[in-house]
Amino acid sequence: MDGNYYMIHDYLIFFGVFAIFFFLTVSIYLFNQNQRLKNKNLRLFQTNKLIEQKLNEVQLEHIGTKLNPHLFKNILNSVQSHAYQTYMSLDKLANVLDYILYESNNKFVSPKEELSFALSLIEINKIKVNPLFDFRIKSKIDKSDAVFEEKIFAPLLSVDLIENAFKHTDFLASDSFISILLELEDGIFSMKVSNKASLKNVLHKDHSGFGSQSLDQRLKMIYPNFYSLQKSSKNGIFTAELTINLGEFYDKMRYS
Repeated sequence: MDGNYYMIHDYLIFFGVFAIFFFLTVSIYLFNQNQRLKNKNLRLFQTNKLIEQKLNEVQLEHIGTKLNPHLFKNILNSVQSHAYQTYMSLDKLANVLDYILYESNNKFVSPKEELSFALSLIEINKIKVNPLFDFRIKSKIDKSDAVFEEKIFAPLLSVDLIENAFKHTDFLASDSFISILLELEDGIFSMKVSNKASLKNVLHKDHSGFGSQSLDQRLKMIYPNFYSLQKSSKNGIFTAELTINLGEFYDKMRYS
């Protein structure tokens, strides 16, 4: 009886050790397979990100080829419409053209450069408007901000909102106005543009321009999780507000 007991006991120990060994072997095999799958998925993810990045760069270059000639045409039309250019206006024009020719080809410029360009572009557009027109141009720029001179701002992003304000404003209405506010504080860039909309311009041009589409595309591709673009129309007043968290975007660029 004792012999059978010890034999059964030995068998149980044997099967127990075998089961543990089998379990460990299968676990190691499954773990290795899982690691291979993870590595393979990681390589596929990195490849897809690279392809997506290249595609975005191609799309951005395509947008740029359309945007720059379009902007040139609007600026030259504005200048050509008035022969009484002042020295200041010509100086602003030179700054804008230099920026378009030499800086806009870069992937990023500093907020300092883009803000200077935006203010010069506003001054050029004001040339063709009655000097008594109600302009409300304000800038609240913290020049000590950490991102003020960092290359993190996509060039020419401010063009669309500025040009649309001048393009779609009813300059003949007694209560017409254009309001533009530019801000940079705590790494947050914001641009708010409001204007008394011309019903005729809105009906004929609201969905025909290239600029609005290119702005949305560029923001989604460059600042996918770091921006907000809100547009509204109420009582004949159109408002667009763009906000970009440049501080967080800068941190992502540094640590990615």
